[in-house]
Amino acid sequence: MIIGQILKSKARGVMTARQEDTIQEIALRLSSRKIGAIVIVGETGKVVGIISERDIIRLIAEHGAEALKMPASRGMTRNVVSCSETCTIDEIMDTMTRGRFRHLPVINDDALIGIVSIGDIVKHHTAEVELEVTAMRGYLATG
Repeated sequence: MIIGQILKSKARGVMTARQEDTIQEIALRLSSRKIGAIVIVGETGKVVGIISERDIIRLIAEHGAEALKMPASRGMTRNVVSCSETCTIDEIMDTMTRGRFRHLPVINDDALIGIVSIGDIVKHHTAEVELEVTAMRGYLATG
């Protein structure tokens, strides 16, 4: 299965923020949407960073309540690892495991078209494995 197929099964909208948005504003968006990361975009809409719950926790641990007033640019990951619609689940699982992150923006022709989480990947991988098991059982039962 490829990432494009996963994106078709979920809402295409991606929550984004600007570098100047405060950590508190971003935390409120994460909480209200029940999501774990927000992609940070520049003026042209190009991805310039990503900030996750973990990033926010790290900032608060280092700076206390003052972290909430800081701009996203102070806590975001700037070197964003992304994927394309044609990447496979196995490739993404490997990328997420090696990078130790749970969210991956999907970019096509320099445009942000979606985001996948480790939850999305596990859900679809599990469904794939279950389908294979069912097919094998059917094959063995008729063979």
